[in-house]
Amino acid sequence: MATTSSLSLAQRRIVWAVRILLALVFGAAGIAKLAGVPQMVEVFDAIGFGQWFRYVTGVVEITGAVLLLIPAFGFVGGLLLFATMVGGTATHLLLIGGSPVPALVLGLLSAFVAWRLRPSLRLGGVR
Repeated sequence: MATTSSLSLAQRRIVWAVRILLALVFGAAGIAKLAGVPQMVEVFDAIGFGQWFRYVTGVVEITGAVLLLIPAFGFVGGLLLFATMVGGTATHLLLIGGSPVPALVLGLLSAFVAWRLRPSLRLGGVR
């Protein structure tokens, strides 16, 4: 399995560029949700779970964005944001309509980061 240390310099730069891009996008989206931007309030009204879900989603997005920027937690951040975008894609397809493409693209980019930063498995006997 690949680890961060086994990536070439070019690959590390690409992964970092995607991490920074995702952190900016998810950070902005999370802030918009927590700030109560009218479009976000409308979207979460359409979802039907209540505005508390907007706050939870905003906190999750900001947390994931921060985790992406911390080298030791980039994998966890990518995984968290991938799971969030699976939910976002499903929400568009099943509840509110609209294009799921942005959520799909962000989910795939988050999955890419998680995959590239996945921890290596140590094979061997258990002591």
